[in-house]
Amino acid sequence: MIQAVIFDWAGTTVDYGCFAPVQAFQEAFAHHGVPVTLEETRKPMGMLKRDHIRTMLRMERIARAWEETHGRPAGEEDVEAVYALFEPKLFSILDRFSTPKPFAVETAAALREMGLKIGSTTGYTDSMMHIVAPKAARLGYAPDFWISPDGVGGRGRPDPYMIFENLKALEVPSVKNAVKVGDTVSDIREGVNAGVWSVGVIEGSSVLGLSQTEYEALTPEERRDVCRRAEETFRAAGAHFVLNDLSQLPELIRMIG
Repeated sequence: MIQAVIFDWAGTTVDYGCFAPVQAFQEAFAHHGVPVTLEETRKPMGMLKRDHIRTMLRMERIARAWEETHGRPAGEEDVEAVYALFEPKLFSILDRFSTPKPFAVETAAALREMGLKIGSTTGYTDSMMHIVAPKAARLGYAPDFWISPDGVGGRGRPDPYMIFENLKALEVPSVKNAVKVGDTVSDIREGVNAGVWSVGVIEGSSVLGLSQTEYEALTPEERRDVCRRAEETFRAAGAHFVLNDLSQLPELIRMIG
């Protein structure tokens, strides 16, 4: 029997399209003379932010461009240099990207009415969450528990440790009694590695990579196409289930049992 749902934050319950970190990453890399694409930026989304930068610097095109621009391969000092620009940029815009996504508030309320507890994990740090969580709470979304990679010694996604801390805090006796819901490949792998049910949500996700205005402007055929591709990405990462939006989650929980 499912006793808890563990949500991701940006792109899943807040920040439709997961745009805050994307904007900050792109500006930080551009400052160092290596512009990066949306696709490159979104690929590691959901990881601890330093790990995200480290992963991007190892991508073949970015690694080559960095070496051409700076005359040497990227190293740990470059991870820190990019992060030093990324963090203040993200802090400057986080408050504007903490609004709950459609159905997040209503779905959390419905899950609580079903007797479930609400947990959460994130790729943000504690300091970032001290901006995001209070703003989301003022707008109606407040899980029972949240933890960042800071709370598990920096071992963020796809490692399972943040989920394990949720299970401990929420007093869930078995991984079989929990569902993880997220919008990135890292989210799905985190759930799979923890042994819980792992669920991807398409609309407003980083995998989809569209703003709400862009998504709603698509024709029905275009929507089917982009949603199909997003579902394939989640399935390939190991997702047990894929939802179009959060409104479908309570029914899924009832189906799982």
